[in-house]
Amino acid sequence: MGRKLLWASLGLAPATAAVELIAHPSKVAVFILSAVSLVPLAWLVGESTEHVAEHTGPGIGGFLNASFGNAPELIIALFAIGDGLPGVVRGSLSGSVISNLLLVLGFACAAGPDRARVDRRSLFPQIALVALAVVGFTIPAALGYTGDPERHAVVVASIPVALVLLLAYLAVTTRNLKRHHAKDRDDPAAEAWSLPTGLAVLAVATAATAYMSELLVGSVEAFTKAAGLSEFFTATVIVAIVGNAAEHGSAVLIARAGNMPLATEIAISSSAQVGVLVTPVVMLLSLLFAHALPLSFRWEELAAMATGAAVAGFVVWDGRTRRWEGALLLTAYAAVVVGFALAGSR
Repeated sequence: MGRKLLWASLGLAPATAAVELIAHPSKVAVFILSAVSLVPLAWLVGESTEHVAEHTGPGIGGFLNASFGNAPELIIALFAIGDGLPGVVRGSLSGSVISNLLLVLGFACAAGPDRARVDRRSLFPQIALVALAVVGFTIPAALGYTGDPERHAVVVASIPVALVLLLAYLAVTTRNLKRHHAKDRDDPAAEAWSLPTGLAVLAVATAATAYMSELLVGSVEAFTKAAGLSEFFTATVIVAIVGNAAEHGSAVLIARAGNMPLATEIAISSSAQVGVLVTPVVMLLSLLFAHALPLSFRWEELAAMATGAAVAGFVVWDGRTRRWEGALLLTAYAAVVVGFALAGSR
């Protein structure tokens, strides 16, 4: 019954798109409709990823889920750059790293089996990539506090940081994928979709997620103004969470099904991808726009990303996850959210 309901609820996304194009409802209504529509899409991303992982193994399956799931984040960021919202872009990117490490991983650990084994040899290098990103971002961030954080000098300082992070990501990811390709070679279950079918469904679900995310982000400003929230909080918490709805939902559903290696790969792979792939790519692509994006993150964002990497590293240190560690991660995320709410505008 539950699966039938989820399949039926996939109709919410095209219905929302039709209502938005034909009826032109209020921004608040668009926000609510698109947010609800993202839930079944997140399930479909998770469902298709599980079928793909039957052929590739959890390591490569988690990488594919993170890659498809982060496509909306990249699209949202480029739209925001075009609209001249650099603070929203940086906030959504840093918030995505933080929410994946603390919120998604926390819910996955709490929902999954206790003392489940995970692949620490795959997860640790990716957590190290997040730590490297924090170190790299410190350079333009420091310049951002000595003057206008959007000035040309900060943009120039951001370019080599972006290039170094991209090279580091390619090196670590290539090594991890080669290892998973050699290690994760089990025969798929009889009921598994074929690999082309799984990839096709994953691509369609991601495209729909990107469209719904765009609608939702376009209506966030009106929604948060009504709630009296700051732009910083909106970007780092609300936009970040909705932009990563696919990873959020699929990781938790996969964890509940008992597949913790895949669930943890999704959460941590996504965080690493945003930190050392999506963020540098967005920065370099922004050079094509009228106003380039400097990586001048606020100190609150850097501290929260560093905390997320440290706590996530502690959780996977012994190669097992525990439900109380999920509670620890969620508590840390709640503390970060409170801190962002109190931080206000820059």
